[in-house]
Amino acid sequence: MNNTLQAVAASYRLGQRLLIDRVSVSLQPGEMVSLIGPNGAGKSTLLRMLAGFLSPSEGHCLLEKRATERWPRDLLAQKRAVMRQQSHVEFPLTVREVVTMGRAPWPGRAKPSMIDDVMQLTGSDVLANRDYRQLSGGEQQRVQLARALTQLWHDDGPQGWLFLDEPTSALDLYYQQHALRLLHQLTRKGQLTVCCVLHDLNLAALWSDRMLLLHQGCLVASGTPQTVMTEETLTRWYQAELHVHHHGDVPQIILQR
Repeated sequence: MNNTLQAVAASYRLGQRLLIDRVSVSLQPGEMVSLIGPNGAGKSTLLRMLAGFLSPSEGHCLLEKRATERWPRDLLAQKRAVMRQQSHVEFPLTVREVVTMGRAPWPGRAKPSMIDDVMQLTGSDVLANRDYRQLSGGEQQRVQLARALTQLWHDDGPQGWLFLDEPTSALDLYYQQHALRLLHQLTRKGQLTVCCVLHDLNLAALWSDRMLLLHQGCLVASGTPQTVMTEETLTRWYQAELHVHHHGDVPQIILQR
């Protein structure tokens, strides 16, 4: 079995607008991939296509060589999980209940010990009995990360593809580091692939195996952080005045004053 998820010359149109233009990418088991690019580049659209929420207008998105739109929704939900930018809850649910909802694709397999483990890993255990609606934005992000991981959790950890749309946007420095470090560690086991939209390029460079740079729906650069995060490349596509420095082998950007 070809255990990959890929886009093959995939495009997506919304009316007359071409949001994704013939993008080809492949996500391999055990890697952490960041989607980067300026506002409106198509990052969230590509993420939703890869996750199977959007069907390509042209080309294909394939999971294990089968088009994502041909997967039964319940089986697809066992293979991939998605954490969106915002997740609203209308009813009075506790944090633990929200996290447990991640087991919906696995009827009868919501072990309390599994929920406990994931909540502790993500730092959401201290919120377990709180009303989800009363949490801060950062606290809700921690809970949604726990829910998404719970969806993919097996006896020996998470397996499959985890898609995250700006998962650190509301987190403080500690939890930014904690969340991305945790995700990176989980991918090292070789059974989980993480694909996330990140605006903070320095965070992306610290934890990503690969970076995919989009501009106006096109994939304009891809590779390791060292390959993508060069002054020439970032200045061209972001139109920002910046310097790139290296801490060890990790590139980090500093904006010019």
